[in-house]
Amino acid sequence: MADFAFAEAKGVEWGCFPAWKQWGVVHGFLCRTGGCSSLFPGGLNLSYNVGDDREKVLANRQKMAAALDFPLERAVACQQVHSTHVAVVTERNAGKGTLTLADAIPETDGMVTDCHRLPLLISYADCVPILLADTRTGAVGAVHGGWRGSVGKIVPHALNVMKEAFGTEPGDVVAGIGPSIGPCCYEVGQEVADRAAEYSSCLIPHGPGHYMLDLWQLNTLELLEAGVPREQIYRADCCTSCHKDRFFSYRAEKGKTGRLYAVIYRK
Repeated sequence: MADFAFAEAKGVEWGCFPAWKQWGVVHGFLCRTGGCSSLFPGGLNLSYNVGDDREKVLANRQKMAAALDFPLERAVACQQVHSTHVAVVTERNAGKGTLTLADAIPETDGMVTDCHRLPLLISYADCVPILLADTRTGAVGAVHGGWRGSVGKIVPHALNVMKEAFGTEPGDVVAGIGPSIGPCCYEVGQEVADRAAEYSSCLIPHGPGHYMLDLWQLNTLELLEAGVPREQIYRADCCTSCHKDRFFSYRAEKGKTGRLYAVIYRK
Protein backbone atom coordinates (compact mmCIF):
# COMPACT_ATOMS: atom_id res chain seq x y z
CA MET A 1 0.00 0.00 0.00
CA ALA A 2 2.97 2.38 0.49
CA ASP A 3 3.24 2.78 -3.30
CA PHE A 4 -0.50 3.46 -3.70
CA ALA A 5 -2.25 6.76 -3.06
CA PHE A 6 -5.48 8.58 -3.84
CA ALA A 7 -5.73 11.74 -5.90
CA GLU A 8 -8.62 14.08 -6.69
CA ALA A 9 -9.47 16.70 -9.31
CA LYS A 10 -12.71 18.31 -10.45
CA GLY A 11 -14.69 16.34 -7.86
CA VAL A 12 -13.43 12.96 -9.10
CA GLU A 13 -11.23 10.62 -7.03
CA TRP A 14 -8.91 7.87 -8.21
CA GLY A 15 -6.14 5.63 -6.93
CA CYS A 16 -2.68 5.74 -8.46
CA PHE A 17 1.02 4.97 -8.07
CA PRO A 18 2.69 8.41 -7.65
CA ALA A 19 6.12 7.07 -8.68
CA TRP A 20 4.87 6.55 -12.23
CA LYS A 21 4.98 10.29 -12.92
CA GLN A 22 8.72 9.97 -13.56
CA TRP A 23 7.98 7.91 -16.66
CA GLY A 24 5.48 10.37 -18.14
CA VAL A 25 2.56 8.02 -17.53
CA VAL A 26 -0.91 9.29 -16.62
CA HIS A 27 -3.03 6.62 -14.98
CA GLY A 28 -5.77 6.09 -12.45
CA PHE A 29 -8.15 3.56 -10.94
CA LEU A 30 -11.40 5.48 -10.67
CA CYS A 31 -13.44 5.59 -7.47
CA ARG A 32 -17.22 5.49 -7.30
CA THR A 33 -18.03 8.94 -5.91
CA GLY A 34 -18.45 12.31 -7.58
CA GLY A 35 -20.80 11.29 -10.40
CA CYS A 36 -24.44 11.65 -11.40
CA SER A 37 -25.67 8.08 -11.89
CA SER A 38 -29.43 7.51 -11.99
CA LEU A 39 -29.00 4.12 -10.26
CA PHE A 40 -26.35 4.92 -7.68
CA PRO A 41 -26.91 8.38 -6.16
CA GLY A 42 -23.75 10.44 -6.52
CA GLY A 43 -22.09 7.50 -8.24
CA LEU A 44 -19.52 7.66 -11.02
CA ASN A 45 -20.85 4.67 -12.93
CA LEU A 46 -19.00 4.53 -16.24
CA SER A 47 -20.83 1.62 -17.89
CA TYR A 48 -23.60 1.87 -20.48
CA ASN A 49 -24.74 -1.71 -19.93
CA VAL A 50 -25.92 -1.84 -16.30
CA GLY A 51 -29.25 -0.09 -16.90
CA ASP A 52 -28.09 3.42 -16.03
CA ASP A 53 -29.26 6.52 -17.92
CA ARG A 54 -27.02 6.85 -20.98
CA GLU A 55 -26.65 10.62 -20.79
CA LYS A 56 -25.62 10.42 -17.14
CA VAL A 57 -23.05 7.73 -17.92
CA LEU A 58 -21.70 9.94 -20.70
CA ALA A 59 -21.55 12.88 -18.26
CA ASN A 60 -19.63 10.68 -15.81
CA ARG A 61 -17.20 9.69 -18.55
CA GLN A 62 -16.69 13.36 -19.41
CA LYS A 63 -15.98 14.09 -15.74
CA MET A 64 -13.43 11.27 -15.63
CA ALA A 65 -11.72 12.56 -18.78
CA ALA A 66 -11.59 16.13 -17.48
CA ALA A 67 -10.16 15.00 -14.14
CA LEU A 68 -7.41 12.96 -15.80
CA ASP A 69 -6.80 15.61 -18.46
CA PHE A 70 -7.65 13.90 -21.74
CA PRO A 71 -10.34 14.36 -24.42
CA LEU A 72 -12.90 11.59 -24.14
CA GLU A 73 -13.00 11.28 -27.92
CA ARG A 74 -9.38 10.09 -27.79
CA ALA A 75 -10.01 7.20 -25.37
CA VAL A 76 -10.48 3.54 -26.33
CA ALA A 77 -12.62 0.91 -24.60
CA CYS A 78 -13.23 -2.76 -25.33
CA GLN A 79 -16.07 -5.25 -24.94
CA GLN A 80 -14.67 -7.36 -22.12
CA VAL A 81 -15.64 -11.04 -22.15
CA HIS A 82 -13.18 -12.66 -19.68
CA SER A 83 -10.94 -13.76 -22.55
CA THR A 84 -7.18 -13.56 -22.94
CA HIS A 85 -7.31 -11.60 -26.19
CA VAL A 86 -5.08 -8.52 -26.28
CA ALA A 87 -5.52 -5.92 -29.04
CA VAL A 88 -2.92 -3.53 -30.43
CA VAL A 89 -4.58 -0.09 -30.44
CA THR A 90 -3.64 2.59 -32.97
CA GLU A 91 -4.78 6.11 -33.85
CA ARG A 92 -7.61 4.73 -35.97
CA ASN A 93 -9.17 3.28 -32.80
CA ALA A 94 -9.40 6.64 -31.02
CA GLY A 95 -12.87 7.13 -29.54
CA LYS A 96 -13.94 3.51 -29.93
CA GLY A 97 -16.31 2.44 -27.16
CA THR A 98 -16.56 5.86 -25.53
CA LEU A 99 -19.91 7.10 -26.88
CA THR A 100 -21.48 3.69 -27.49
CA LEU A 101 -20.76 0.04 -26.75
CA ALA A 102 -21.45 -0.84 -30.37
CA ASP A 103 -18.04 0.24 -31.69
CA ALA A 104 -15.90 -0.85 -28.71
CA ILE A 105 -13.09 -3.25 -29.63
CA PRO A 106 -14.92 -6.61 -29.65
CA GLU A 107 -14.21 -9.63 -27.43
CA THR A 108 -11.06 -8.17 -25.93
CA ASP A 109 -9.74 -8.00 -22.37
CA GLY A 110 -6.43 -6.28 -22.91
CA MET A 111 -5.16 -3.39 -25.01
CA VAL A 112 -1.68 -2.07 -25.75
CA THR A 113 -0.48 0.98 -27.67
CA ASP A 114 2.59 3.09 -28.36
CA CYS A 115 0.55 6.14 -29.39
CA HIS A 116 0.82 9.26 -27.25
CA ARG A 117 -2.28 10.65 -25.52
CA LEU A 118 -4.39 7.66 -26.53
CA PRO A 119 -5.98 6.56 -23.22
CA LEU A 120 -6.82 2.89 -22.72
CA LEU A 121 -9.90 2.15 -20.57
CA ILE A 122 -10.43 -1.14 -18.73
CA SER A 123 -13.67 -1.67 -16.80
CA TYR A 124 -13.68 -3.23 -13.32
CA ALA A 125 -15.88 -3.86 -10.30
CA ASP A 126 -13.93 -6.64 -8.48
CA CYS A 127 -11.86 -8.13 -11.32
CA VAL A 128 -8.21 -7.09 -11.35
CA PRO A 129 -7.25 -4.09 -13.52
CA ILE A 130 -3.56 -4.32 -14.41
CA LEU A 131 -1.65 -1.48 -16.06
CA LEU A 132 1.68 -1.83 -17.87
CA ALA A 133 4.18 0.82 -18.94
CA ASP A 134 7.37 0.29 -20.91
CA THR A 135 9.83 2.83 -19.50
CA ARG A 136 12.11 2.50 -22.54
CA THR A 137 9.83 2.51 -25.60
CA GLY A 138 6.90 4.44 -24.13
CA ALA A 139 4.33 1.72 -24.90
CA VAL A 140 1.53 1.14 -22.39
CA GLY A 141 -1.05 -1.55 -21.75
CA ALA A 142 -4.24 -2.17 -19.80
CA VAL A 143 -5.54 -5.61 -18.88
CA HIS A 144 -8.73 -7.00 -17.33
CA GLY A 145 -7.82 -9.96 -15.13
CA GLY A 146 -10.73 -11.85 -13.66
CA TRP A 147 -10.00 -15.40 -12.55
CA ARG A 148 -10.34 -16.74 -16.11
CA GLY A 149 -8.01 -14.16 -17.58
CA SER A 150 -5.55 -14.44 -14.71
CA VAL A 151 -5.40 -18.24 -14.84
CA GLY A 152 -5.20 -17.97 -18.63
CA LYS A 153 -2.09 -15.77 -18.26
CA ILE A 154 -3.48 -12.67 -19.95
CA VAL A 155 -0.78 -10.44 -18.44
CA PRO A 156 2.17 -12.49 -19.79
CA HIS A 157 0.30 -12.60 -23.10
CA ALA A 158 -0.02 -8.80 -23.07
CA LEU A 159 3.72 -8.52 -22.49
CA ASN A 160 4.35 -10.81 -25.44
CA VAL A 161 2.08 -8.69 -27.64
CA MET A 162 3.97 -5.57 -26.53
CA LYS A 163 7.27 -7.26 -27.38
CA GLU A 164 6.06 -8.29 -30.84
CA ALA A 165 4.46 -4.92 -31.62
CA PHE A 166 6.85 -2.46 -29.97
CA GLY A 167 10.00 -4.35 -28.98
CA THR A 168 9.12 -4.21 -25.27
CA GLU A 169 11.38 -6.15 -22.90
CA PRO A 170 9.83 -7.24 -19.57
CA GLY A 171 12.82 -5.86 -17.68
CA ASP A 172 11.83 -2.35 -18.80
CA VAL A 173 8.20 -2.66 -17.72
CA VAL A 174 6.51 -1.29 -14.63
CA ALA A 175 3.26 -3.05 -13.75
CA GLY A 176 0.44 -1.83 -11.55
CA ILE A 177 -2.06 -4.22 -9.97
CA GLY A 178 -5.05 -2.07 -9.08
CA PRO A 179 -7.91 -2.27 -6.57
CA SER A 180 -9.96 -5.45 -6.92
CA ILE A 181 -11.49 -8.14 -4.77
CA GLY A 182 -8.85 -9.41 -2.36
CA PRO A 183 -7.99 -12.80 -0.87
CA CYS A 184 -9.94 -11.69 2.20
CA CYS A 185 -13.23 -11.78 0.24
CA TYR A 186 -12.80 -13.79 -2.95
CA GLU A 187 -14.15 -17.26 -2.23
CA VAL A 188 -14.13 -19.76 -5.11
CA GLY A 189 -15.22 -23.35 -5.61
CA GLN A 190 -13.35 -26.48 -6.59
CA GLU A 191 -13.67 -25.86 -10.35
CA VAL A 192 -11.84 -22.54 -10.12
CA ALA A 193 -9.29 -24.03 -7.70
CA ASP A 194 -8.58 -26.83 -10.15
CA ARG A 195 -8.03 -24.32 -12.96
CA ALA A 196 -5.67 -22.34 -10.73
CA ALA A 197 -3.81 -25.41 -9.43
CA GLU A 198 -0.54 -24.21 -10.99
CA TYR A 199 -0.63 -21.42 -8.42
CA SER A 200 -1.64 -23.45 -5.38
CA SER A 201 0.14 -21.01 -3.09
CA CYS A 202 -2.53 -18.46 -4.03
CA LEU A 203 -5.34 -20.73 -2.80
CA ILE A 204 -6.26 -20.74 0.88
CA PRO A 205 -8.58 -23.63 1.96
CA HIS A 206 -11.87 -22.31 3.30
CA GLY A 207 -14.00 -25.34 4.03
CA PRO A 208 -14.64 -28.46 1.91
CA GLY A 209 -14.35 -27.61 -1.77
CA HIS A 210 -13.95 -23.91 -1.08
CA TYR A 211 -10.93 -21.63 -1.22
CA MET A 212 -9.98 -17.99 -0.92
CA LEU A 213 -8.16 -17.01 -4.11
CA ASP A 214 -5.43 -14.35 -4.10
CA LEU A 215 -5.51 -12.85 -7.59
CA TRP A 216 -3.05 -10.13 -6.56
CA GLN A 217 -0.39 -12.70 -5.80
CA LEU A 218 -1.26 -14.88 -8.78
CA ASN A 219 -0.73 -11.97 -11.17
CA THR A 220 2.42 -10.97 -9.29
CA LEU A 221 3.85 -14.46 -9.81
CA GLU A 222 2.98 -14.37 -13.50
CA LEU A 223 4.68 -10.99 -13.90
CA LEU A 224 7.80 -12.31 -12.17
CA GLU A 225 7.82 -15.42 -14.33
CA ALA A 226 7.50 -13.22 -17.42
CA GLY A 227 10.61 -11.29 -16.39
CA VAL A 228 9.27 -8.13 -14.77
CA PRO A 229 11.56 -7.31 -11.81
CA ARG A 230 9.88 -7.49 -8.41
CA GLU A 231 10.76 -3.88 -7.59
CA GLN A 232 8.88 -2.80 -10.73
CA ILE A 233 5.62 -4.45 -9.68
CA TYR A 234 3.33 -2.01 -7.89
CA ARG A 235 0.29 -3.25 -5.98
CA ALA A 236 -2.64 -1.38 -4.50
CA ASP A 237 -3.54 -4.33 -2.21
CA CYS A 238 -6.91 -2.61 -1.86
CA CYS A 239 -10.03 -4.82 -1.76
CA THR A 240 -13.04 -3.44 -3.63
CA SER A 241 -15.39 -5.66 -1.62
CA CYS A 242 -14.07 -4.40 1.71
CA HIS A 243 -14.18 -0.82 0.42
CA LYS A 244 -17.48 -0.74 -1.44
CA ASP A 245 -17.95 2.78 -0.10
CA ARG A 246 -15.09 3.82 -2.40
CA PHE A 247 -15.36 1.32 -5.26
CA PHE A 248 -18.12 -0.61 -6.97
CA SER A 249 -18.04 -4.30 -5.96
CA TYR A 250 -19.99 -6.84 -8.01
CA ARG A 251 -19.79 -9.50 -5.34
CA ALA A 252 -20.39 -7.35 -2.25
CA GLU A 253 -23.37 -5.67 -3.94
CA LYS A 254 -24.74 -8.96 -5.34
CA GLY A 255 -24.39 -7.92 -8.96
CA LYS A 256 -26.39 -4.70 -8.64
CA THR A 257 -23.60 -2.22 -9.05
CA GLY A 258 -21.84 0.07 -11.48
CA ARG A 259 -18.50 -0.17 -13.25
CA LEU A 260 -15.35 1.88 -12.98
CA TYR A 261 -12.41 2.37 -15.32
CA ALA A 262 -8.71 1.92 -14.98
CA VAL A 263 -7.05 4.45 -17.30
CA ILE A 264 -3.55 4.72 -18.70
CA TYR A 265 -1.93 6.88 -21.36
CA ARG A 266 1.43 8.31 -22.24
CA LYS A 267 1.69 12.10 -22.28
